[in-house]
Amino acid sequence: MNREIKEPLRERFLMDSGWRFALGHASDIKLDFGYWEGKPFAKQAEGRGAIHVKFDDSDWREVSLPHDWAVELDFQYSDDNDINYHGYKPIGRPNPATSIGWYRKRFEVAKEDEGKRLSIEFDGIFRDSMIWLNGYYLGRHESGYTSFRRDITDCVKFDGPNVLVVRADASQVEGWFYEGAGIYRHVWLVKTNPVHVAHWGTYVVSEIGDGFAELTLQTTVVNEDDLAKAIAIESAIYDANGSRVATIQSEPTPIGSWKECEFNQRIRLEQPWLWDLESPHLYRLVTTVKDGEAETDVYVTSFGIRSIRFDPDQGFFLNGRHVPIRGVCCHQDHAGVGTALPDRLQFYRIEKLKELGVNAYRTSHHPPTPELLEACDRLGMLVMDEHRQVGCGEEIEGQLRSLVKRDRNHPSIILWSIGNEESGIQDTEAGARTARTMKRIVNELDPTRLVSYGGNNGGQSSGINGVVDVRGWNYWKIGANLDVYHNDHPQTPMIGSEEASTLCTRGIYENDEERGYVSSYDENFPGWGSGAEEWMKYYAERPYLAGAFVWTGFDYRGEPLPYRWPCISSQFGMMDTCGFPKDNYYYYQSWWTARTVLHLFPHWNWQGKEGQDIDVRCFSNCEEVELILNGRSLGMKPMPHLGHLSWKVPYEPGALVAKGYRNGQEIASAARETTGVPAELRLLPDRSAIDADGEDVSSIAVQIVDALGRVIPTADNEVVFTVTGPGVLIGVGNGNPSSHEPDKYIGSGTVWKRRAFNGLCMAIVQSTKQAGDLCITAESSGLIAAKVTIRTEPCVLYPSV
Repeated sequence: MNREIKEPLRERFLMDSGWRFALGHASDIKLDFGYWEGKPFAKQAEGRGAIHVKFDDSDWREVSLPHDWAVELDFQYSDDNDINYHGYKPIGRPNPATSIGWYRKRFEVAKEDEGKRLSIEFDGIFRDSMIWLNGYYLGRHESGYTSFRRDITDCVKFDGPNVLVVRADASQVEGWFYEGAGIYRHVWLVKTNPVHVAHWGTYVVSEIGDGFAELTLQTTVVNEDDLAKAIAIESAIYDANGSRVATIQSEPTPIGSWKECEFNQRIRLEQPWLWDLESPHLYRLVTTVKDGEAETDVYVTSFGIRSIRFDPDQGFFLNGRHVPIRGVCCHQDHAGVGTALPDRLQFYRIEKLKELGVNAYRTSHHPPTPELLEACDRLGMLVMDEHRQVGCGEEIEGQLRSLVKRDRNHPSIILWSIGNEESGIQDTEAGARTARTMKRIVNELDPTRLVSYGGNNGGQSSGINGVVDVRGWNYWKIGANLDVYHNDHPQTPMIGSEEASTLCTRGIYENDEERGYVSSYDENFPGWGSGAEEWMKYYAERPYLAGAFVWTGFDYRGEPLPYRWPCISSQFGMMDTCGFPKDNYYYYQSWWTARTVLHLFPHWNWQGKEGQDIDVRCFSNCEEVELILNGRSLGMKPMPHLGHLSWKVPYEPGALVAKGYRNGQEIASAARETTGVPAELRLLPDRSAIDADGEDVSSIAVQIVDALGRVIPTADNEVVFTVTGPGVLIGVGNGNPSSHEPDKYIGSGTVWKRRAFNGLCMAIVQSTKQAGDLCITAESSGLIAAKVTIRTEPCVLYPSV
């Protein structure tokens, strides 16, 4: 991924490799490595057990970050709501033996770094983490989703190995969905001179004029030195081609010892390239800090230039152009890896959504990983950036401040959401006061974006809804007439912060409670939800609605509905947990993209149902569609706008073909054929070449095909994977919401395998730091094996420790 390259004055090292990991225990001191026996808060560097520098962790498992230990656990049936809503993984207070994780890492710091300021940045730990370095307690961080840093300058060693220890406690949950456990995002070691740009210390605001953009640059510089300084900064703007397009310098400004100073500069760009959905142009601000003639820091900030506006009658505008919000809500887990997504998977998921026609992403219901926002910036995806919860007090307010300061330079972000469905307070005056405080904090840190909230309280206009700028509706069906509300609140922009909740299982066409499957006919949804076609038509008739975020883009672990065990994941997604499309995917693609779409379903393997009517449907944006069975036309029908076509077709084996027409001309065709028995495997990697950086991945789709190469839509063969060359398997999946197979196989000599689900499964391979040919082989009993080679290519490695 595109990380900030090492600068000579500011060094940022990735700390993802070389960690040791072991499960502790929430209620047994000895099984928690004697953690409490040593009175860890009584004396510095005297803690016993895993905290102590000389603790022997040689029998702990070596892991690389990001790491989610919850996804490695076996599924476990329980009546406890927290466990079933977290995907039946034994995490939480009822499971003390699997809810505490310990991490230890040794690293060196060079002697020549004495005199620098050193810190460690954690992008995210789930949850309630405590940090020690060399036995010194660095503090606690409660949130499982916000990024944070710890200064280690005073306790670091320059004459031997440093020992970093993290204890993550996932026994208390934050959400009602799968949240993972552990250090599931990146960790960084940062080295700066005493005078440097503060953490998240830049803020760029753009105002667009006729043929120009006026930029306001706000830069906070800190002086962590015992002497006062006279500091100047130079701010240089570079375009995406690397050309410097503008520069401005400040006058020297006095900064007292251990003080900070804010610099405000304005700079004009002529004929700027705007950040947009199809041309997401990014600029770089390079800030150079100078103490006299000496440069003390270089800090790089990525940003984009664009205008955004919400209109109460016409919806959302980007760069002056009306853009309907065609969004999705997503949680952050993925097949095979849980919440510990390599950076490439963040891009993979956004690419899949863009192909579908999605243009907006809601980070439900918590701050995202930084790399997700990088993917949205670079690929052109709007973002509703959401805080974990509405609340008051220093802890919650601190979490909100960190979210806004960290993310405010991302051009993809168009809305801040302060929370979601806080039923206990959203209608109250206390809720309103809390929302006002949170809105004030957001406006203080970023006055350029509006504030919203995901409310599921219908037409209620007091409480939180009366405070936020953009009224968020979680489900239009819940207790309100939106037309009346719009008439009563004509100055309030409105958006569907959450819609649909349509339930579908990929490749399944009848409800099956015993197996936990739901028909894919867009007919199943909870009482608050609606089918895709239903809500789309409702919103299309109301231009004052800016659009909506569909629940959800991908299936996610936990929150199993409408069934519980054996079902272990949600089924709301347009795609399953692997990113394999469901039928509804093509409904949205038909009306959200300009490409020609013709999708025919269900499959045509109905042996034993000869002569019985099969419900055949078509999603398309063609004007007319003709259906043909074994060469016989079953008639042509016009495609209704935002609708679908359906036929009752007596089953007979063979070929069912749809032909799409526009202006009387055939422009597309789709077929569903009765397939033969499983004959061989086919491997389809999403990329044939990846970086040899030890982090890049390729997602390899596996298809079960017959002798004619047709995917068998009901196949469930078990597939065994092997890898040779510079790479490793890191996860497998199949999108089956009731599969209890492992996503990961831990330990040497283990066999990686996964059963196909309705003809498909997936393996995720990751590079090492060696270039060469990475070969993946897939085998299944009685089938012809498949092999694919992925080239791992030399690249500029990000410096790591």
